[in-house]
Amino acid sequence: MTTLPRSHGAAEARSFVMPTYAPAPVRLVRGDGPWVWDDGGRRYLDFISGLAVTSLGHCHPAVVTALADQAARLWHVSNLYLNALTEPLAERVDRVVRLATTTEPGRVFFTNSGAEANEAAIKLVRRHCGPRRNTIVSALGSFHGRTLGALAATGQPSKSEAFLPLPEGFVHVPFGDLDTLERALGPSVGAVMVEPVQGEAGVVVPPPGYLREVRRLCDERGVLMVVDEVQTGLCRTGAWLASHHEQVQPDVVTVAKALGNGMPIGACWATAEVSASFRPGDHGTTFGGQPLAAAAALATLDTMEREHVAERAASSGAALRGALEAVDGVSAVRGAGLLLGVVLDRAAPAAPEVARRCLDKGLLVNCPAPGVIRMAPSLLVEEQQVRLACDIFADVLRDGVDRSGGSPL
Repeated sequence: MTTLPRSHGAAEARSFVMPTYAPAPVRLVRGDGPWVWDDGGRRYLDFISGLAVTSLGHCHPAVVTALADQAARLWHVSNLYLNALTEPLAERVDRVVRLATTTEPGRVFFTNSGAEANEAAIKLVRRHCGPRRNTIVSALGSFHGRTLGALAATGQPSKSEAFLPLPEGFVHVPFGDLDTLERALGPSVGAVMVEPVQGEAGVVVPPPGYLREVRRLCDERGVLMVVDEVQTGLCRTGAWLASHHEQVQPDVVTVAKALGNGMPIGACWATAEVSASFRPGDHGTTFGGQPLAAAAALATLDTMEREHVAERAASSGAALRGALEAVDGVSAVRGAGLLLGVVLDRAAPAAPEVARRCLDKGLLVNCPAPGVIRMAPSLLVEEQQVRLACDIFADVLRDGVDRSGGSPL
């Protein structure tokens, strides 16, 4: 009988993982609310939340209970059969998407991630619009995922140049530039795909009213509006969806990240008319909407509604923004709610170094773009935790500047 060789230790085991990420500085083994612990027992205040995923904090009791109960009942059946949770969850997602408007109910396709939700949206657009209107316009600086279709929609050449040729049928225009967008809406265009806030570009916010004007242009040209709410959705910006701030109703909406509070699940919602373009066999997924993930998602949405999480994110976000704007070394704070990009001034250390020093002092943040630190804490973050994070951040910037010369150490 053939046996697998045994690992010789944690350090050696790391070599078995493909090097798609930089070497990790710590190994995290436990989480509770806004806190995580590493394998040495050190505690960290998590202000990145697994990239805006654990929006209720780590191991929220309601989600833990839902998962434990479901794990004892049924894990997986595939989408060849119905399970008891998919339809109730689809109805909840539909209700969330339509909160700001009186649009008729739509339909939902469940996935395992945001990239997969965006792939489903891209295929649905192509199916609905047909081969003569198969072009999708998206924004420069956008991020829609790393699968080939989502990568083609992503407006960041540095992320895609190693994987050319990409699928055709994508055009990119400057984010927030309505004139250029209008000129791009030629007869071959079937949809505009847009993020309300570009999180991976450094938390870039468009001009006020931008989404409403995109909706108007799409209506005038008979073009679908696809809104990627993978990072901004589910209370992160102080509303259930960021597009709700402008009371915009897209034709297609994608969500993921926060939907399962850490369990892998995403969703692509579309109006009934657009959804009807998919026929059996057009698209599928083995794990999408499976019982464990659906149980976590239902518990997450229940908790967000019960604890008024959108309102809490708006209030805590305003407090965090105000405290960060007062920190010496910060030139601006961008974003909405608890999705904030802290723009460092020239006297501050480089953003990756700031993130590393924050880690050393027990605060988890990240650097999505040059000169920008992203903060996306739990939406249930408390006032004293906001103060602690800002104190650590201020200490890092203070320690990193040589006051005699005003330059980074």
